[in-house]
Amino acid sequence: MTVSAKFDMSLSVSQAGSNAFSSGPFWSAATAFSKALANGTTANKVNLAYVAERTVASGANDDIDVAGSLVDALGASIVMAEVVAILIKNEGKDGAPNTTDLTIGGSTSGVPGYTAAVATICPGGWYAIGSPDADGLAAVTPSTGDILRITNAAGASNKYTIAILGRSA
Repeated sequence: MTVSAKFDMSLSVSQAGSNAFSSGPFWSAATAFSKALANGTTANKVNLAYVAERTVASGANDDIDVAGSLVDALGASIVMAEVVAILIKNEGKDGAPNTTDLTIGGSTSGVPGYTAAVATICPGGWYAIGSPDADGLAAVTPSTGDILRITNAAGASNKYTIAILGRSA
């Protein structure tokens, strides 16, 4: 199977104000980022993609094994040797935000860099990180360093969206 991916992020900001002399100054700025990743296992490439809507119970963990238990959208097994990018949205595919926070990381068998909690995502929030260089974001070690833990705060079950891009070698 062939995988290609593209990260697009943009931010537009405007600010208006008033003062004693007029309706005030107006300021705006924009920044954007776009990164295409071709199929492969070297720098600026990925050959594995996991994209899903997942549900985690109230006060529970969702342990995602990136080196053994995942399947891609076409049903093929995913065994990542490197994680290249992660995107997590604290909302389901329908865009409805949840009522509980999600915490990323905290498994003793965590993907390197994720053995401790690294971020908390509020309802409607997101987490995105990527490193397309030759080393990727993290090297995966099956059985001892292959879990991406998502912990849901107590209060309600949580349906979230996740995308993980990686390499098999």
